[in-house]
Amino acid sequence: MPQYNPPLRDMQFVLHELLHAVDELKLLPAHAEIDEDTINAVLEEGGKFASEVLTPINLSGDQEGCTLDKATHEVKAPKGFKEAYAQYVEGGWPALSCDPEFGGQGLPVLLNQFMYEMMNSANQAWTMYPGLSHGAYEALHAHGTPEQKTTYLPKLTSGVWTGTMCLTEPHCGTDLGLLRAKAEPQADGTYKITGQKIFISAGEHDLAENIIHLVLARLPDAPQGSKGISLFVVPKFNVKADGSLGERNPVYCGGLEHKMGIHGNATAQIVLDGAVGTLVGQPNKGLQAMFVMMNAARLGVGNQSLGLTEVAYQNAVVYAKDRIQMRALSGPKSPDKPADPIIVHPDVRKMLLTARAFAEGGRALSAYTALQLDKALSSDDADERKACEDEVALLTPIIKAFISDNAWIATSHCMQVFGGHGYIHEWGMEQFVRDSRINMTYEGTNTVQSLDLLGRKILGNNGATLKKFGKKIAEFVEEEGTSEAMQEFINPLADIGDKVTKLTTEIGMKAFQNPDEVGAAAVDYLRVVGHLCFAYMWARMAKLALEKKDSGDPFYTAKLSTARFYFAKLLPETASLIRTARAGLSPLMEMDEALF
Repeated sequence: MPQYNPPLRDMQFVLHELLHAVDELKLLPAHAEIDEDTINAVLEEGGKFASEVLTPINLSGDQEGCTLDKATHEVKAPKGFKEAYAQYVEGGWPALSCDPEFGGQGLPVLLNQFMYEMMNSANQAWTMYPGLSHGAYEALHAHGTPEQKTTYLPKLTSGVWTGTMCLTEPHCGTDLGLLRAKAEPQADGTYKITGQKIFISAGEHDLAENIIHLVLARLPDAPQGSKGISLFVVPKFNVKADGSLGERNPVYCGGLEHKMGIHGNATAQIVLDGAVGTLVGQPNKGLQAMFVMMNAARLGVGNQSLGLTEVAYQNAVVYAKDRIQMRALSGPKSPDKPADPIIVHPDVRKMLLTARAFAEGGRALSAYTALQLDKALSSDDADERKACEDEVALLTPIIKAFISDNAWIATSHCMQVFGGHGYIHEWGMEQFVRDSRINMTYEGTNTVQSLDLLGRKILGNNGATLKKFGKKIAEFVEEEGTSEAMQEFINPLADIGDKVTKLTTEIGMKAFQNPDEVGAAAVDYLRVVGHLCFAYMWARMAKLALEKKDSGDPFYTAKLSTARFYFAKLLPETASLIRTARAGLSPLMEMDEALF
């Protein structure tokens, strides 16, 4: 069975040395009292919960899966999941970054980010239950009525109730403008909602006493397309005026999907048969409200992928040091053994270092983005809030798509390290691969993220937000440009920055003539910009490691070696990506569709 050790040392490095998070957070009124000791203590206790409670039920939960009682429509989560959730609630973990007004602890999003990374490493399928709930909390916190907030937020904050988002229908996935679920107004101000939703993560389960569904549906007079979508809150059990549970609402699980991975999470087909709901936000403005939850989920998916990359790496390293096969080409490295540990072989090291570089780079970028989100939410400077909101919007599709693409590569590499044993369930590696694959697909496929990045976030404002982010990189390059020791990092960082500028301009010119050029280049383009972000993070981390390399702490030696590996072996991927992005639309559209 795979094991998991929370990477607390690297988390502390990112928080305290790379980002100086405490100094940044103290400038925000909501976090003026935060300190390093609090952050470190929360991480340590959170790591214990992840490794000691969630990890032991991950492999078994995958094998058992969820069970639907077709007569009652009730779903039972795998053995141990309910008990683990009870411990999670008892420990106060759901409230970590929630508003104190509703019973939350008011700690930074950044700290919550690290907590979720550890839980995702330990058990992604389980972590999706509280993860979806937190997204529902955020949507209602931003757009709910005072009555809705009073009714639902304290229960979501405590974790006594969980939440979902119900978007997808059998005939429409990404194109929500096609959805058909209907909401009929009632005399008492409520709505009766009828329709079917599919692929609803954590849609039905036995972990909590109530499930709060956020449902997209159409009002009778709604315009066609995405401009006619409204958002409703639909509880599994209706809530009485005193806050207690009332009658069962006619929203139920009609089936569970039999899927490739995340077996421990109930991916439900949800049937609404005149279910009672209340409107969230304005009529026909539901997507604006739901995007709060969707964007939180996209950052969460990047976090899921980061967690899987980390845990796969950890287990592959342990195996590579223990497993003996063949001799090193340069001669025996363990002459006292019949063969050498496979970690001596260059390609095994390449696979391990790829996973490590993707994990540590992803952790730095995710934490950086979470810190900007804290500023966007809590700064008392309107200009700073706007600048941080824009930067988070720019980085969100990169976090989701680039880190999940990397997780697919990394978990596959780590499974390969195990050889044939990696293909066997009991080692846990093939589960990491299967679980990671969904992260490239849900919450908007990675192609959708790429279109969002290039079409909306960059070309949509003529590259203004990208230029602001690029200015930060350019300032760092200028500061370190005279350091001889930093040249191996600064030169390629400056180079990829220049190439991104040129590529963006070139694609923008083509798109002006034919918008389909955006679709032809977007996926390659996002990966190039993802590497720009990683190169920036890795260059900053390399600077810190160089400053401490003579300290005797092997942590910095390893950090520097990983940075060198990233720049030498992973960043050069951008050369081929730029060429394929520049190849444009013609090679894709030349063939008549009848010839496919």
